[in-house]
Amino acid sequence: MNSPEELMRLALLEATRGRGRTHPNPAVGALVVRKGRVLSRGHHQRAGLPHAEVVALRAAGGRARGADLYVTLEPCAHHGRTPPCTEAIVAAGIRRVFYGSGDPNPHVEGHGARRLRRSGIEITSAVLRAECDAFNEPWFKFITRGVPWVVLKAAVTLDGKLAMPSGDSKWISSEPSRRLVHLWRDQFDAVLVGAGTVRADDPQLTVRGIPGGRSPLRVVLGDVPQGARVLREPGETLIEEGGLPAILRRLARRGITTVLVEGGARVHGSFLKAKLWDELRLFIAPKLAGASALSWAGFEGPQNMRDALEARIVACAQVGDDILVTARPLR
Repeated sequence: MNSPEELMRLALLEATRGRGRTHPNPAVGALVVRKGRVLSRGHHQRAGLPHAEVVALRAAGGRARGADLYVTLEPCAHHGRTPPCTEAIVAAGIRRVFYGSGDPNPHVEGHGARRLRRSGIEITSAVLRAECDAFNEPWFKFITRGVPWVVLKAAVTLDGKLAMPSGDSKWISSEPSRRLVHLWRDQFDAVLVGAGTVRADDPQLTVRGIPGGRSPLRVVLGDVPQGARVLREPGETLIEEGGLPAILRRLARRGITTVLVEGGARVHGSFLKAKLWDELRLFIAPKLAGASALSWAGFEGPQNMRDALEARIVACAQVGDDILVTARPLR
């Protein structure tokens, strides 16, 4: 028999199937369970479509009566684009609800659990809470602060260089690293670059090689040359001007919850200097470019090491010939 924690991990695995497709909603997974055995699964597929709980309940049908429901996020009790999940749970005859994260949305926080308890449904909250919170951390920031989660991505040499003096940067990273970036693009709502990167590299900024992949919104800071590939590829390209905080707020108003910043050096430097980033994913390739090559972090640093921007490394992994370092701001 599966434990509540094991079942919640299965619900989290189901939630990953909606990652990158649900904005401005969170990605959520749900299971209908009887005596530790999974009867049905469901995940939120897209804003406007049924939430994960409803998908799992519909798949279970009459078997849901008297069963348990596991869901990674507290069920909603308000009318949005879809009816409240709490009403579907009550109507299905669910006996117990286990959920991982509380919902920080002021329209939802605590209301769902209270509504279910009033209907006689037993509630167990905070099951595997740390893992559920981590899964939807970007959405929590979006819903509480009104700005997207920002991840900086760069591929650099061992001596921290982004490109040769000529501007050539193809290719610093290995093929497995580049494939991984396409997977990330599939999972992010938007990908952002500076106009200098568009002029230098003429990137597509699309998802390629991922079955069922979905290309994110392309955001370019500055003027884009006519004929650039970002303007000719399927999907939307947004040209933005102005300060970064205002741009992030405008993206949030469009429902963009996550942004992958792919450069170049001045754009990365601006996000670093303004402390507007949440995570850094740095591919370090076994190459040396020399003193005249371009640094990836294009900002004027302080005079003293004690004043340097600090980060904490949270993960390291080998990807092909490269090392992928993941870091968070030290705030």
